Amino acid sequence: MERKIQSARRHEAIYWHLASHGVPKSLHCLCLKLAEEYAVNAMARSRLPSPEFVYRLTDSSFHHVVLLTDNVLAASLVVSSTVKNSANPEKLVFHIVTDKKTYTPMHAWFAVTFISSAVVEVKGLHQYDWSREVNVGVREIMEIHRLIWRHNYNNFKKDNYEYVGGRERDLEVLSPSCLSLMNHLRIYIPELFPDLNKIVFLDDDIVVQHDLSSLWESDLNGKVLGAVVDSWCGHGCCPGRKYKDYFNFTNKVIASNLDHDRCGWLYGMNVFDLQAWRKTNVTTIYHQWLKLNLKSGFQLWRPGALPPALIAFEGHVNPIDPSWHLAGLGYQVPTVAPELTETAAVIHFSGPAKPWLEIGFPEVRRLWKRHVNFSNEFVRKCRIMQ
Repeated sequence: MERKIQSARRHEAIYWHLASHGVPKSLHCLCLKLAEEYAVNAMARSRLPSPEFVYRLTDSSFHHVVLLTDNVLAASLVVSSTVKNSANPEKLVFHIVTDKKTYTPMHAWFAVTFISSAVVEVKGLHQYDWSREVNVGVREIMEIHRLIWRHNYNNFKKDNYEYVGGRERDLEVLSPSCLSLMNHLRIYIPELFPDLNKIVFLDDDIVVQHDLSSLWESDLNGKVLGAVVDSWCGHGCCPGRKYKDYFNFTNKVIASNLDHDRCGWLYGMNVFDLQAWRKTNVTTIYHQWLKLNLKSGFQLWRPGALPPALIAFEGHVNPIDPSWHLAGLGYQVPTVAPELTETAAVIHFSGPAKPWLEIGFPEVRRLWKRHVNFSNEFVRKCRIMQ
């Protein structure tokens, strides 16, 4: 009987995670309608930004925000919530990078949707003319991550799984983000934006609730990356997870290089000093550890973009105030106090229960939903969030 209960719980958890990976019909509809608009409406194909604002794309006096995403609706909410809460929206410049299939609907959305004061650039990966070195590096990253994913997924399917705390520890190997080019490209941000010096990077599953202006003025003390490391939950309480949750400390290479009780910094709302980054070997170290993981038989860490980044940025992270970034709102049991979700500058729906999915938690989903423009023609036609 106990085995049957365990099996039932396991399958319930699997189905819940699989549900988190689907694309709702309303979001699929949105992309189709916008792609059609791009084809028939010249305004939807108009230049982004308009010629008189092109100079802002490389002007360091403006506040540059970078998004790497293939989700039109999510990108629109990141932009609108950032602009709405900005003290100086006229200083904001959004650089949205997407894949080839999403480029036309993404471009159409921001071409026909009025964004007060701010400038928006939409660029597809197919429009970049990278060097051979970068092209080879990107292909290498994606191939190794694909092999890592396949290895862990095959292990997951075996019967001798480990069931802990009512869920599969390795369920995250099912996540499409482990294979997403958009998710792994952030390690090449300096190459994506060779003319920029300092940017704020935002994931697409976030909502901005307060003005972010001071992030661009923040002193990173010569470091490459500004991230939340400490937490509001008290001394010794990590805002995300500890290294032991990411890495295999039974491996001598990991055990000799990392501290298993160390808190991992949060990815998803980060300040990057690109000038400082270009002076380091962060990207090279990232590649070296990917290859080492490959040679070790994928035994160094669990799948995902963060573990190798934690190693690559070692010594290059400057902690920022915890109030900037509150993460973890997409996991099964939101444990964050309501007052924290209201006061955080950025709330992050990291985890499977994204707010645009039906499995999103009502307690926190409303914080995202209130930024959806339900008067928008395309939102109404596709019955978004209804």
